[in-house]
Amino acid sequence: MGIKLDPWGHLSISDYEKLFTQFGIEPIDSVIEKLPVKHYFFTRKIVFGHRDMEKWLDALKCGEKVVVLTGFMPSGHTHLGHLMVFEELKYLQQLNAHIHVAIADAEAYVVRRLSRRRAIKYGLEYIAHAIAWGLDPDRTIFYFQTNQSTDYYRLIQLFSRKTSLAEMEAIYGELSPAKIVAALTQAADILHPQLSSYGGYKYVLVPVGADQDPHIRLTRDIADRFSTELGLERPASMYHKFITGLDGNKMSSSRPEYAIFLLDDEESVKRKVLNALTGGRATAEEQRKLGGQPGKCSIYQLYMYLLSIDNKELLEVYNSCTSGKLLCGECKRKAYEKLAKVLSEHKKKYKKVVETGVLEKVVEKPSF
Repeated sequence: MGIKLDPWGHLSISDYEKLFTQFGIEPIDSVIEKLPVKHYFFTRKIVFGHRDMEKWLDALKCGEKVVVLTGFMPSGHTHLGHLMVFEELKYLQQLNAHIHVAIADAEAYVVRRLSRRRAIKYGLEYIAHAIAWGLDPDRTIFYFQTNQSTDYYRLIQLFSRKTSLAEMEAIYGELSPAKIVAALTQAADILHPQLSSYGGYKYVLVPVGADQDPHIRLTRDIADRFSTELGLERPASMYHKFITGLDGNKMSSSRPEYAIFLLDDEESVKRKVLNALTGGRATAEEQRKLGGQPGKCSIYQLYMYLLSIDNKELLEVYNSCTSGKLLCGECKRKAYEKLAKVLSEHKKKYKKVVETGVLEKVVEKPSF
């Protein structure tokens, strides 16, 4: 059975290997050696696949105008899943790539049906967290979809001419008018940096979760159709695995009990971590005998994605689990202590970003 990728859904993906054969995503192995600086997201295959990333890296190496474009739909508070993207952006910025970050407030309004006021509030929160995590505000363009200029919005209208409803339904499944407009707006987000009025970046890289690949495929086809008329080139993309929610499904703002939010208080973090789904056995005796199953464990994912950057430390956690030496209760307590420290330091930086008025300098807030 094939995998259905839903960019607006909440289900996680269990078999990433199928994405290579079903959708033509390339394994990340082919570009790891081209990275000027290695990051554990790549060596651990957290970033597992790509489309044309080698072309983008070659352009970066040659000093061409390259840009990274990604976006966030501000449908809730910022959680660890968003933090993964902040980390990717920080890494790519350290490679001297230009960074553009879209806040998809229009999409949140039409698809998630959030109020304009709430979408803007969440969007500003995302930007503050991104800066607090280390994204340089002086070298990053943040924008809200509803604040863009005529050139950007013109693309949405033009793209609709060379896109059919049958094609979009084949990519997305059942569609509403709101989702059709949202998908074409995403294409404008990805391709507009190539316009001369937005910098003329012909090499665009889009880091996203695998569920967003439908947008990438549609956008690459649109770029082909407008290569002569507008001079557009296919964007490259790279795909990361989801950090799962604490129940094993995709971490989502709409499921707050199973997500770790960056502004959660310590008691909430502790409660969520201690109640999380693990790969433990039915009893402590059975686990000591058979060992745990880290591949099924949301707590082990916290170590892999965030808490154990050192490979030796991660391997120790893995071996202690699979040998039965480390039981789930102790493992959860250690994870909570590490996570609480990370979030405490981040909150201090976030508070400084908010209180020093950085947001007013880096992004124009849409009117209500």
